[in-house]
Amino acid sequence: MWATSILALSAVLLPSVDAQLNTAAQAAGKLYFGTATDNPELSNSAYVAQLGNTQDFHQLTAANSMKWDATEPSRGVFTFSGGDTIVNQAQAHGQLMRGHNCVWHNQLPSWVTSGNFDNATLTSIVDNHCRTLVGHYSGKMYSWDVINEPFNDDGSFRQSVFFNTMGTSYISVALRAARAADSRAKLYINDFNIEGTGAKSTAMVNLVRSLKTQGVPIDGIGVQAHLILGQVPSTLQTNLQQFVNLGVEVAITELDIRMTLPATSDKLAQQQRDYQTVIHACKAVSGCVGVTLWDWTDKFSWVPGTFSGQGAACPWDENFVKKPAYSGILAGWQT
Repeated sequence: MWATSILALSAVLLPSVDAQLNTAAQAAGKLYFGTATDNPELSNSAYVAQLGNTQDFHQLTAANSMKWDATEPSRGVFTFSGGDTIVNQAQAHGQLMRGHNCVWHNQLPSWVTSGNFDNATLTSIVDNHCRTLVGHYSGKMYSWDVINEPFNDDGSFRQSVFFNTMGTSYISVALRAARAADSRAKLYINDFNIEGTGAKSTAMVNLVRSLKTQGVPIDGIGVQAHLILGQVPSTLQTNLQQFVNLGVEVAITELDIRMTLPATSDKLAQQQRDYQTVIHACKAVSGCVGVTLWDWTDKFSWVPGTFSGQGAACPWDENFVKKPAYSGILAGWQT
């Protein structure tokens, strides 16, 4: 009798062993669960096999090969080979693509940052870059992160070659160019540290309202969610809903949850709970269309190379073994 009761309770509390991340997301009414990937990783056959597992991943993002330095290394000279490889990978498995990204202050070629262009010239450069990049992939993208990381943490606009020369007009120029190049792709503004309510998320709200008032096309807000163990904002769900209330959709676009190494069973259990919290917040907000991991395995995570002494941020470990975080994601979709 006791054994039967325990088994029945487990069936209620634990996610289905047959479920996988994307199937669970779609069962919860979402468009996709996906992951970022990068071209050097595609030489690893075991990695590629899992990348094409559509039960877990129905969407891919190119982590680096669609950024400005990769696509327009010299003015007016475009190359799309790296991005094309990842689009082909997605199309071979019927996966959606998110384009990342059109305009960002980082990973720019020196001809952009050191060109000393005047407003009119840089406006033309931004317009041409966005039209050409988005146009090349027209009809192949679910969405584009047209503007990436426009804000400082205090809500002020980030100083960049674009803002310093064009003011905030670079944002509308890029969005309008992207819409002209692909009428169907959803156009996003993507940023980090906007997961919870605060100065930066308020700045995003005000920007989207302003763009809508001006008639500038804007379809979505990308919430990156590069989070720290045990520090998921308590206002995450409220904030996602606040964004959706603006008349745009929202997506969690670059999810990982890092910890101070080494990983321990207690830390992995906390990470499982944190992933569940994030996923449940997206599930609870109807306008949250999907979630993307910023790569699915610790083997290729960006975290250790950026945050000294930190890592183990992904749902699979370096040997492609599922961690408790995987079950946390499932539980977030299913409970």
